[in-house]
Amino acid sequence: MAGPLPCERMARLTEIVADLDRLLDPEGFEDYGPNGLQVQGAEEVTHVVTGVSASLELFERAIEGGAQLIVTHHGLLWNADDPRVVGARRERLRALLRADVSLVAYHLPLDAHPVVGNNALIAAGLGLLDPEPFGRHRGRAIGVRARVPGEGIAATELVARVAALTGREPLALPGGPEVVRSVGIVSGGGARNVEEAIAAGLDAFITGEPAEWAAALAREARIHFVAAGHHATETFGPQALGEHLREHFGVRVTDIPIANPV
Repeated sequence: MAGPLPCERMARLTEIVADLDRLLDPEGFEDYGPNGLQVQGAEEVTHVVTGVSASLELFERAIEGGAQLIVTHHGLLWNADDPRVVGARRERLRALLRADVSLVAYHLPLDAHPVVGNNALIAAGLGLLDPEPFGRHRGRAIGVRARVPGEGIAATELVARVAALTGREPLALPGGPEVVRSVGIVSGGGARNVEEAIAAGLDAFITGEPAEWAAALAREARIHFVAAGHHATETFGPQALGEHLREHFGVRVTDIPIANPV
């Protein structure tokens, strides 16, 4: 494993995890798996890698680059999974433990955060204003709703902005007004929250994954439904956490994109 660069500072793993826990308040969410430290490695950290999902490819590339800590949105441990350490889980854990590399993951807390959260960053990246909590899930708002500046924009322009922001062409199911003035956003698998957007009278709803029933609902409820990709809509939060750690601890941070069309 490569040693630290001369400009790198060292931080303690326990201090980094405590800082992220304070920032994201994981105890305030009823989530699908544990948030925070999932695999404990070396206590001294000079290089952090960020990514969307805890895959073997991400782990191997992070280890090759000399990282001691990996921070993701989708972690390795999920409540509904087979708890046995077999198959892909075995290989992923073996890679981390052999290299003494830690894994930290934040799921719903990273969707919901008003500054470093996926949804707040999407709203900002689209040029939307006045974001408010939106998209309730298990008792907490994890998304945002926001308004388009001025007199609004054409629906085609909203889709173009989503494409530019995410780097891929979204699936757009038209149904709303020609001019969009209000938008609800729930990244990832938030398709069902379109019903909350409809109840709120919003003009458009953006999420990650499409849903079969959404095309008819968009037409009938007069709302635009835009599915921009589960992975593509959740790259922003991990990158923002990396910048947060760079600023607060002075560690080296590398974001490693892993291609995923879903």
